[in-house]
Amino acid sequence: MDYQKLVASLTPEIYHSFKRAIELGKWPDGRVLTLEQKQSCIQAVIAYEHLHLPKEQHSGYIPPKPHTHCGSEGDELDHEQEKPIKWQH
Repeated sequence: MDYQKLVASLTPEIYHSFKRAIELGKWPDGRVLTLEQKQSCIQAVIAYEHLHLPKEQHSGYIPPKPHTHCGSEGDELDHEQEKPIKWQH
């Protein structure tokens, strides 16, 4: 079976089992994941998410920050609160 077919055959249960194994570093039966198994599970989780989940639900997703314009009111407030440091001997 090639990689594409393997990823397409992943079920939600397998996906969740792989995610949990990655988080804990071991399989449900307590056996520790090898480095190769961990890498394979991570690849499978990423591929599953890409195929089946919206990007907001992908592992490691960081939502974009709202765009602010230079010199906006919020920036001016931050600068007004800043005070220079005076060094004394």
